[in-house]
Amino acid sequence: MIAIKTADLTQDFRRIATLVTNGEIVIISRPRNENLVVITEKEYNELERLRQNVQYLVKLGESLKQAKNGNVTIYTKEQMKAMEVE
Repeated sequence: MIAIKTADLTQDFRRIATLVTNGEIVIISRPRNENLVVITEKEYNELERLRQNVQYLVKLGESLKQAKNGNVTIYTKEQMKAMEVE
């Protein structure tokens, strides 16, 4: 992990971009601790996928809790068929 100042980023973007592409995480320090982290798009997509998986697992947990508490709705096969989207 490398920490740089904003001025360094603007002066040496090409070298920093190469570092990030090669797997280095770059932190751009900014005033008031409003720092930025630079990662590759591939790394970002993986983090986003993991975040979405966590959200999905939370929803599954909530659904399981509702089912255990008897908070469920039962539909007949005909009712389910009527709800299908064409």
